[in-house]
Amino acid sequence: MTKVLVLLLAFASLATAERPKLVLAIVVDQFRYDYLLRFRDEYKEGVDQLLTRGAVFTNAHYEHFPTVTAVGHSTFLSGALPSISGIVSNEWYDRETGKTVTSVSDDSVKILAGTGDGGASPHRLLVSTVGDELKMADGNQSRVIGVSIKDRSAILPSGHMADGAFWFDARNGNFVSSTYYFGELPGWAGEFNAAHAADRYKGATWMNQKMPDEAGPALYNAVLNTPFANELIEQFAEHAVDGEKLGERGVTDLLAVSFSANDYVGHRVGPDAPEVRDISIRTDQVIGRLFHFLDGRVGMQNVVVVFTADHGVAPVPEVNQARRMPGGRVAPGVVKDAVQAALVRKYGEGNWIVSPGESSLYLNLDLIRDKNLDRAAVNQTAAEAALSIPHVMRAYTREQLMQGEVQDDLIGHRIMNGFNVRRGADIYLLLEPYWLSWAHGTSHSTPYDYDAHVPVIFMGPGIKAGRFDENIAVNDVAPTLATLLEVETPSGSSGRVLAEIFTEAHDSGRSRYAAPKLGGAEIH
Repeated sequence: MTKVLVLLLAFASLATAERPKLVLAIVVDQFRYDYLLRFRDEYKEGVDQLLTRGAVFTNAHYEHFPTVTAVGHSTFLSGALPSISGIVSNEWYDRETGKTVTSVSDDSVKILAGTGDGGASPHRLLVSTVGDELKMADGNQSRVIGVSIKDRSAILPSGHMADGAFWFDARNGNFVSSTYYFGELPGWAGEFNAAHAADRYKGATWMNQKMPDEAGPALYNAVLNTPFANELIEQFAEHAVDGEKLGERGVTDLLAVSFSANDYVGHRVGPDAPEVRDISIRTDQVIGRLFHFLDGRVGMQNVVVVFTADHGVAPVPEVNQARRMPGGRVAPGVVKDAVQAALVRKYGEGNWIVSPGESSLYLNLDLIRDKNLDRAAVNQTAAEAALSIPHVMRAYTREQLMQGEVQDDLIGHRIMNGFNVRRGADIYLLLEPYWLSWAHGTSHSTPYDYDAHVPVIFMGPGIKAGRFDENIAVNDVAPTLATLLEVETPSGSSGRVLAEIFTEAHDSGRSRYAAPKLGGAEIH
């Protein structure tokens, strides 16, 4: 028995040798790839380290539609397309309950340290993440933590088995979580909230925006639209590392951090505004601060970092028009109203559309049944009505997507990749490039490259630094990490392993798969 135990321990030590102590997975919300180029000379800290020491992919894209926060964050560490993951948007109409749900809403759990009703969890995510596979591989010894301003951005990358996901409640200034993870917040998180970190920004100024002078919801909501929110995320991430002893327990842990403030700022002013330049530079600084902290706690030589964004963003239409570029605004409600009117004309009165959005329409199935209509025919009528609106470029019915009847081009395939049979809409609509159904500022969601082209950078032990110009998908991140960590590839992954970034040291490290010997005999 003793001999067998010794052999098992020897094999275990070989299997875990050379693994990183920590995986740091960073998402910057709405960080277009070209921000790396536009502001390169002004990056001096975290982003600079990534660009000089990392494996930088210059042509990484999302291969799905819509390019929105929930879908990007779910793809990052699962490698799964929405058609498989079930995360088809930030929110969608749920036919089982007859109401609109978010990607993480969960009425079976409660919010901890927050306000309002309704909980949040990863229960709508149908696939595993790298963190899930890591914990299943080592008997739940690894710890996985997610941190962001947004609930979906903390929950979806960290997965089902995470030890905690934390996000910011702008109504009370706390970082909150849900009873899905634990009965009460960990002590370290409660201590952070007790210090009222967001209150430090009372009266602060950024780019001529002055924060309210009093603590409360007005201050906390104002902070979201500044780099101060990213500073809060970084501060909380430091507390999570200390509180959970991440990277200090002899196993590989995973910390997923999503910096959300860039998205709030970008929606308001667009990618060409000075505010975006400034917050990008400040994001470089805040990431550098996190790297410096981890170097002191874990040693950056023991940390694998992977960096990306969840989507890009379109230029502000008026800015594009001034440049004599295409683009403009389709008034919100125009497309939806045209579809409703066309269905009333052909089939009679009724509330034909039950979903709130305009890029994906869910039709009233009860009404279709009551009128004894063919669902596919109604869908086709709706699609034709949408296509009659100027600047609507394509309209697909669920029947077309189920049968793969799309144009054999990049846009068609990305739209089909976003369609989930059970959760998908009846009609999907796409405006022409640079056109928005958005009244102010700008937005994202399209399969065009300004929304789909994002950074992907790996840095750390076993990673070969350099520039890699071949096309890849963000879906490739998860299987690459799984291979590096020697765990199962996440269950819905559609990507490939980016083996070109592995160093010779990593390759030679695979010799630890060889069976250990004792007394000249191999162990099988």
